[in-house]
Amino acid sequence: MQAQIRPVSQSPFQPAWWLKHAHLQTIFAKYLSPKQRVSTQAEMFSLPDGDEIQLNWLTNTASDDKAPLLILLHGLAGDINSHYIQAMLAQCQQLNWPAVLMHFRGCNGKPNKLPRAYHSGDTADAALVISEVQRRYPNRPLVAVGYSLGGNVLLKYCGEQAEHNPLAAAVAVCPPLSLAACAKRINSGASKVYQRYLLGRLKRSTLAKLQQFTDFPLPLTPQQVQGFSSIEHFDEHYTAPIHGFLNAQDYYQKASGKAFLRHIRIPTLIIHAKDDPFLSDAVIPTADELNQHVHYELTSGGGHVGFVYGSVLKPKFWLNQRIPMFITEQLNK
Repeated sequence: MQAQIRPVSQSPFQPAWWLKHAHLQTIFAKYLSPKQRVSTQAEMFSLPDGDEIQLNWLTNTASDDKAPLLILLHGLAGDINSHYIQAMLAQCQQLNWPAVLMHFRGCNGKPNKLPRAYHSGDTADAALVISEVQRRYPNRPLVAVGYSLGGNVLLKYCGEQAEHNPLAAAVAVCPPLSLAACAKRINSGASKVYQRYLLGRLKRSTLAKLQQFTDFPLPLTPQQVQGFSSIEHFDEHYTAPIHGFLNAQDYYQKASGKAFLRHIRIPTLIIHAKDDPFLSDAVIPTADELNQHVHYELTSGGGHVGFVYGSVLKPKFWLNQRIPMFITEQLNK
């Protein structure tokens, strides 16, 4: 995997010697989340179409207006319990940085109120939440951090906002910037293990919607949903049509974040791992697809939102150091 990349402010991540394999990095990272769940305050946030999403606000943080407020966006089928969310919330608590997690629709453990759900290019809800956070905290620097699907959403949002972005900085971890290529990647080889897990969760949520809405707008039966064999198959028959796309390829083309990178006008860090089992080489941007505002970091290892380093007895989550470091550097300029 080769790419012309901008210089970055820290040496590339080196995975723990005992977790060199991408799958070990991807799987083991979940065990590094805090032993005790980070305390948050839940808020139901109403949307203009009558739906609602859940925000989880970190509690017990300082009220210093100079501290950045982090807005976190989780990955596909993620939530407040995702290891990377808990890890970053714990880090924010340690730094006395306020933070809030935005759940995508239906990801807070309860079905949302509409037949639709969320997707990799769904920036409208994030835009509303960011605007509301800015309204509540007009003097505080806002920084968004997105993981996987949430990272793609964030980068697309930043590109759409261009010069009108209310964020002071952004960080995207393992974003699937080329959705079509990533759908094929996760449907091949050992990566199918992750697809099976994610697809199982997507099927369950869709089956719940079929029961919830007797007038479901798509011609889907429970048997058809159970028969979905890949993420691409699911996107073709549910994600794309329910969200107004012609088909999966139309969705992938319009929602992929790569085309939006050159329009970003705030300091932005993108972190990819060469060995990410979820992503294809196609996610790596060329120099022409970036600009001076986007810092691209391609690590030698780390898996998908893994990035574990350190010893067997004292493993550490590298993202918890890298992300705050980047944010602090940008806000201090």
